[in-house]
Amino acid sequence: MPLWKRNLWVCWFGSFATGAGLSLVLPFLPLYIEMLGVHNVAAVEQWSGLAFGATFITAAIFSPLWGKLADRHGRKLMLLRASIGMAVIMILMGFAQNVYQLVGLRLLMGLVSGYISAATTLVATQTPYEHSGWALGTLSTGQVSGNLLGPLIGGWLSEVIGLRHVFFVTGGFLILAFLVTYLLIKEDFRPEQKLELGFKEVWSKIENPKAVMAMFLTTMMIQVAILTIEPIVTVYVKQLVQDVTHLALIAGFVVSIPGLANIFSASRLGRISDQKGPSKVLFFSLLLAALVFVPQAYVQTPWQLMGLRFILGIAMAGMLPAVNTLIRKSVPGSVSGRIFGYNQSAQYLGNVTGPLLGGQIAAYYGIRYVFLFTAALLVINALWVRHIDKMTLDPQKHVFSTP
Repeated sequence: MPLWKRNLWVCWFGSFATGAGLSLVLPFLPLYIEMLGVHNVAAVEQWSGLAFGATFITAAIFSPLWGKLADRHGRKLMLLRASIGMAVIMILMGFAQNVYQLVGLRLLMGLVSGYISAATTLVATQTPYEHSGWALGTLSTGQVSGNLLGPLIGGWLSEVIGLRHVFFVTGGFLILAFLVTYLLIKEDFRPEQKLELGFKEVWSKIENPKAVMAMFLTTMMIQVAILTIEPIVTVYVKQLVQDVTHLALIAGFVVSIPGLANIFSASRLGRISDQKGPSKVLFFSLLLAALVFVPQAYVQTPWQLMGLRFILGIAMAGMLPAVNTLIRKSVPGSVSGRIFGYNQSAQYLGNVTGPLLGGQIAAYYGIRYVFLFTAALLVINALWVRHIDKMTLDPQKHVFSTP
């Protein structure tokens, strides 16, 4: 097996462990907060939202820093730092005695994270250009799988072994990711730039910074689109079903269905990206997602909603890998870590913005408008990406083509 492919599969496992670790506690976070002494329902909801968002806010702030250090000291070191750091903090969460300690540790979790961006940078820079779409598509299924299965595993473990012990099990899983990374990842890293580069100097090394900025915004919009429904999905499903006995289960399937479609489709769309070009895959994926969002506002049954969200998952599978491939082909290796760090920050900002935006739109205008507003955002984003692509297009050479 080629070295780049072995590293890809190790990074896939680490991304799965990281995605699961960040999402595993979400189903029982309110219950854990109650265990820590908060009993007022409104206070539990407020602390749950704060604890949930804290990780993504600090991760968005510090991701560029870890990307910068990855460019200076190597990507493997950042993978090891993130996995062991998250493992330690996850275990400490199991010993939390009050909600303040929990929120503080969730903040620290975001600070030490960065496995995904380091893994993306490592795979992107080691993989041959002709396989980059497939490799980054495959890598993306690791995080998606972790995010999808994490809440399911966490909910089951909380009933079997107790809330606190779930943190210990998750910490052990992250330690396993650290060991696998340490033993199996091989990187012959030589920094291309010895001098310290400032922010402007980093961007001066990029031929088409406007195109890269467009990818950052696209990444954020993708996450917003995925997560706008999160705060209101249970309420929406409740409107569609007569028997609410299995409401939580049905709502869980509605949330998870796009992730399942993503897992099945990402690698295949990555191969198409390698053959036809990632910019085409991204443009049509954005348009397909926008088209699928509109009928979700008018469904009559949860099964119709699930079917449409499965198609949405296929469209989503073509987006982030295409974005990462386009960034890979637009950015020199000497600053790729920092640029992927910025892109990861955009993704985390989308994680925070999506639920907030969806909740506010649903509260003021109604749930139907959450879907319509998201569709409009995706159409605008698709047209803007297309415009940026043409604006930076040389008549003989596509801005995003393989050098």
